[in-house]
Amino acid sequence: EVIAEQPGIRGTIVIGGYSLLDGVVTPNAGACWVVLDHWDDRDSPETQIQAIVNSLNARFVGIKDAMVFAVRPPPIAGLGTVGGFEMQVQDRGGVGLESLQQSALDLIGEGRNNPVLTGLNTTFRSGVPQIYVNVDRVKAKRQGIPLSVIFNTLQANLGSAYVNDFNLFGRTWKVYVQADEPYRVRRDDITQLEVRSKSGRMVPLSTLVEVSDTVGPTVLKRHNLYAAATVTGDAAAGFSSGQAVEAVSQTAGNVLPPSMGFEWSGVTFQEQKAGGAAGIIFGLALVFVYLFLAAQYESWTLPLGVMFSVPIAVLGASLATMIRSLDNNVYTQIGLVLLVGLAAKTAILIVEFANQQRQEGKSAFDAALTSARLRFRPILMTAFSFILGVLPLLIATGAGAVSRRALGTAVFGGMLLATVVGVFLIPFLYFVVQRMSEAVGRKKAPEPVPEVG
Repeated sequence: EVIAEQPGIRGTIVIGGYSLLDGVVTPNAGACWVVLDHWDDRDSPETQIQAIVNSLNARFVGIKDAMVFAVRPPPIAGLGTVGGFEMQVQDRGGVGLESLQQSALDLIGEGRNNPVLTGLNTTFRSGVPQIYVNVDRVKAKRQGIPLSVIFNTLQANLGSAYVNDFNLFGRTWKVYVQADEPYRVRRDDITQLEVRSKSGRMVPLSTLVEVSDTVGPTVLKRHNLYAAATVTGDAAAGFSSGQAVEAVSQTAGNVLPPSMGFEWSGVTFQEQKAGGAAGIIFGLALVFVYLFLAAQYESWTLPLGVMFSVPIAVLGASLATMIRSLDNNVYTQIGLVLLVGLAAKTAILIVEFANQQRQEGKSAFDAALTSARLRFRPILMTAFSFILGVLPLLIATGAGAVSRRALGTAVFGGMLLATVVGVFLIPFLYFVVQRMSEAVGRKKAPEPVPEVG
């Protein structure tokens, strides 16, 4: 009923007995997949996915008979079960499952006071009521009853057991057997079962097993050999996933005792593993562009005038991203790598022509001035054709529009500033680099080429 009252939702798919976060079948759990309305029909702020999640969680608090919460799907299918961050609180000191649960709850309680974090939850419970069946193995062997027969009987009646396949309506169907619900809901139903001995005699299971009540976790998950409790959460509105991960790390360092530790899993683990690669990739892009230009100009100093245009493009991308209140995500970083080549291309149009003028005998100042004047129109034509070409990314709408806007904003702002400032700054940089190169190398200015005729 709560989900049906939420605007922006078309329908639901409910699977009872399935725990989405743990990926296990348990009688006291359930999962519900929410089907949203079409993107074009969800144009109001309250029908956006994060607003729907926040609204549902606010109303789920009123449900006292169960722990219910809404989560976003993972950004990459197969990496984790929910969106946001995912971490594993580990019992590294072997202090017990109760302490593990308490540590996870302490982390969640402290994290909910942090404005950077939202939606912290865990499904780990160490005190779930259970039934323990103790098999008298000596008596079973004495009566000629294999243990596999006892375990298979319990499995087939209380759980389920695969029997065979059959073909019907052009499909193959699997057959599973299980005791009917009225015969497997009470503890005494276990002792009513019978098993067959090797001699063919039916023996009541009550003479071979002792049934008692106990408590324990529904499923005990291990992460890198340690007993672990999964904690999930998300970044609050206006904060990036990197800020959320840093906030959780600080909270875990302050809350978790020395016997407990934590590690990242799912998409968060991949983010942490590849987090330092952005700077390496950006640095390699600069190095390769410089080496290619050095090979083209046969000079180690001349490409510096081209490379100095890259910081201008990065500054423009940063300013545009800040103006639109976007974060430095992976799409923005892809745009920065793209700007290395685009900004260098614009600078090459000036430096290449200025170098030709310099080889013809003009001074460095005259060569820079001439190239800036003659290449002004081609630069504007090529640059603004690209800038106008990324406008659809800048104003993108529809599903996936956030990623396109992030990439388009970075490229648009970087190329715009690199073009406007570069046409004035790059000739000056060429002049400065050329004079310094000649002064350091004590090069002699080339003699003017005499005109023929």
